[in-house]
Amino acid sequence: MDLTTLLGIVVGIGGILLGNLAEGGHVGALIQGASFVIVLAGTAGAVLVSSRRDDLKLGLRLVGKAFQEDSERENESLLRSLMDCARLAKKESLLALEAKIPNLANEFMQTALRSVLDGMDPKLLEDTLQQQLEVEEEHLLAGARIWTDAGGYSPTIGIIGAVLGLIHVMGNLTDTSKLGAGIAVAFVATIYGVGFANLLFLPLGNKLKRKIQQDMKGRQMIIAGALGIQAGLSPSLLEMKLRAYLGSSYEKKK
Repeated sequence: MDLTTLLGIVVGIGGILLGNLAEGGHVGALIQGASFVIVLAGTAGAVLVSSRRDDLKLGLRLVGKAFQEDSERENESLLRSLMDCARLAKKESLLALEAKIPNLANEFMQTALRSVLDGMDPKLLEDTLQQQLEVEEEHLLAGARIWTDAGGYSPTIGIIGAVLGLIHVMGNLTDTSKLGAGIAVAFVATIYGVGFANLLFLPLGNKLKRKIQQDMKGRQMIIAGALGIQAGLSPSLLEMKLRAYLGSSYEKKK
């Protein structure tokens, strides 16, 4: 589990609440059901208007990815699988990979190595795999984008909620004893709008984008590995080349 996501949410919200208490405020003043509904429902409506249904479904499914462990370990596993295939191909032949491919856990790696066995031209192979990668990345980023979109709409919806509250207050000026409390309640919607945007929606969208980019880096490594195996590179040289896709974290673990 990626604890930084959960820790960030807890620290962000907790810090604001503690700061509010330190200033003499109380949590109850920040709990307003009407403001909560206005901001969330208004933001959800704006996202529904601006997004495709498939992107919305994907964006909701991707939420769990923000709490999953980073892809670095998975990419290390991909590297080990590629090197096993490279050593097998070098020791025996490319045809020896035919029995190994169905046992590979990564579907993209299976596709790449099957294309190698089919004798596809290296340039055509690279172009085809790169195109598949780009289409998949665009698809996933469209799902992550619904959260950054929500982060853009939420503060504005919060302002709308505050204005609605002020309209209600101004319509009841005869009871001046409740004027201050009414204005305070009205501005809670602004807090919700800005808070949801900057503590949840935008960070979540950015986290998902980074994780998707890390996944795509793993696929780039698979493409380079498949081309290296096809070209008959020595396993040691191929491993040196593929390690670059893992970054400095891999070197430290080594």
